[in-house]
Amino acid sequence: MNVKKIVTIIAHVAAWACFLSLPYLVFFPRLREFSLSNHMLATIVCNNVFLVVFYYLNTLVLIPKLLIEKKWLWYALSIAASLTVFLFVPKMIATVVAPPEFIQVGKEYVRNPAFQGKPRFSRPPRYRQGTDPYNTIIFLLVFTVGTCISVTQRWLKTERNRQETENEKLNTELSFLKSQVNPHFFFNTLNNIYSLAIVRSEKTAPAVMKLASIMRYILTETERHLVPLSNEVAFITNFIELQQVRLTDKVKINFHADGSIDTLLVAPLLFIPFVENAFKYGVSTKSPSQIDISIKAEGDKILFTAVNYIVPSENNLMENTGIGINNVKRRLELMYPEKHRLQTTQKDNYYTVHLEITTA
Repeated sequence: MNVKKIVTIIAHVAAWACFLSLPYLVFFPRLREFSLSNHMLATIVCNNVFLVVFYYLNTLVLIPKLLIEKKWLWYALSIAASLTVFLFVPKMIATVVAPPEFIQVGKEYVRNPAFQGKPRFSRPPRYRQGTDPYNTIIFLLVFTVGTCISVTQRWLKTERNRQETENEKLNTELSFLKSQVNPHFFFNTLNNIYSLAIVRSEKTAPAVMKLASIMRYILTETERHLVPLSNEVAFITNFIELQQVRLTDKVKINFHADGSIDTLLVAPLLFIPFVENAFKYGVSTKSPSQIDISIKAEGDKILFTAVNYIVPSENNLMENTGIGINNVKRRLELMYPEKHRLQTTQKDNYYTVHLEITTA
């Protein structure tokens, strides 16, 4: 038996001890006015035993088998039958075990011929009056408390299972989204290196080394739920340098990171789709173009901004930015619900992405 079960048993025993002794503790100053007979003691013991049995019968059998299964009529009949048994059977058992000194005949109490012991009372004890209403109230109290506790526990368990299932579903979906991000990124990068290799550029070898560094980051860091923002900044820096290998002097890239990037954590590969998008639609081989990217950490907030001029030939493609952007939007919804604000605007032939994340 493990510790949890032992603690549960002790808690149940303590709860029953407090509950069953509460009436006597409340009326303790008046107990000296009464003198309990053996019959009444037997009745109290039988009543208490029945209450304990009914509590566990209700919580362990009736509720799961009838109430939870929506067999409400059978459940109501079972409770009514239990109440009827409780009002009569304990008294009958107590009468057999310890016959009372007095029995009721009409409206009066007379000596019980079946009582064989030495008489202790000259008249019926005062506590005999109004016993059944008190028993009914106690029964209904035990029924209400037991049902409420059992239903609440089952609701909490169902809610916990639902939450665990939802978390597992989210983790599975996030893993799937990450698996889509990586091939999408490598597909674009390998295309760039392939272009360099075709023309036998001396930039091919450095590009491969940069790609290897990026691959190492993806393989080691993206398995984690969160990574330091500084690592993500270094990753974006390597990506930009890899892109610059294939670009001419006509393209100007401005990237800077400010604030407490060493202390904040962020989901990996969250910004790279926007960076890829800027290079995809903001780079021209014929005319000067510029891309501005910034990451700023303020308190528990991360501010990411990417601005690029839309190359005229690619203007019609900006409405659909590909699976990378769609995936990062979904990841933001899953990982930062109500803790992010993403705005994308297109004005005067400039495309701007503004992302604000609250990490706390």
